[in-house]
Amino acid sequence: MSVPPTDPQSRTLNVLLWHVHGSWTTSFVQGRHNYLLPTDPALGEWARGRCGRPWPDRVVEVAPAALRDAEIDVVLLQRPRELELVREWLGRVPGSELPALYVEHNTPREHAATTRHPLADHTDIPLVHVTNFNRLMWDNGRCPTRVIPHGVIDPGYLYTGEMPRAATTINEPVRRWRVTGTDLLADLSDAAPIDVYGIGTDTLHTVLNRTPDRISGCGDLTQATLHRELGRHRVFLHTPRWTSLGMSVIEAMYLGMPVVAVGTTEASASVPAEAGVVSTDPDILAEAVRQFIAEPVFAELTGKSARHWAQANFGIAPFVRRWDRLLTEQAATARRATV
Repeated sequence: MSVPPTDPQSRTLNVLLWHVHGSWTTSFVQGRHNYLLPTDPALGEWARGRCGRPWPDRVVEVAPAALRDAEIDVVLLQRPRELELVREWLGRVPGSELPALYVEHNTPREHAATTRHPLADHTDIPLVHVTNFNRLMWDNGRCPTRVIPHGVIDPGYLYTGEMPRAATTINEPVRRWRVTGTDLLADLSDAAPIDVYGIGTDTLHTVLNRTPDRISGCGDLTQATLHRELGRHRVFLHTPRWTSLGMSVIEAMYLGMPVVAVGTTEASASVPAEAGVVSTDPDILAEAVRQFIAEPVFAELTGKSARHWAQANFGIAPFVRRWDRLLTEQAATARRATV
């Protein structure tokens, strides 16, 4: 597919980015620009294209070999390796020769307060964090930073709470184990049966030494199907010890689900008291699950408060506005440099 030309009147930009996190990218491409995705099945995660996602037509798949001649206004980086790929595929240096931004989705992997970000020595590529916690914990060095919180497309109020069970979403829960709080699920399943959605969940009950009726791995579903299934559960569990704020907990609040969350990273700032229970005490979390299971009306009212909170704080419109403004500002650096 050919790359669309830039519209000089409305400043519709051609934005190069990689498909890294599907849910986040779904929100990002709701903006007014053209979004170019490197696509080559032979390159795996470095050029995966749309992967069948129902994104707008302005999301264009482009072969890496065609990028050198493409009109690109700004590149959005998400992994250190992409700095090298821009040089290799476009023959331009991100930052100095091509306007660039870097969005950091994650917390530091180790030694949080002292981990230096890969862009810490860059002054020409602004670093965008998705939570205030992440910006605080990374050593950002001289790199200019800002925070643009998540924005979620409203899936609608889908909560019925008809199933007296808890639900959570964790990809690769066995491999990631303590990082995602997978180990906490065993004891929490004594408070209520738990359905775990995500990649690599099929044998989770065996690893946690629980029967399938207490912990059930439900696999990786399409987003629409997942939302419907989550909404049937009484309460949503968010167990990560050390990950960035998962978009799944925001989506759960949008669905109208009450939330019980481990109080680490950004969770305490993202789930207010009226939306659920946040604590670092597993006993308090278990008791909260029991209470929501036992009191469906209370769970429903809490879930409605959670939905109102999510709509007010994680809307797609402000997310898109913030990103469109930043992309336009960064692309303008190249125009100013040529004047």
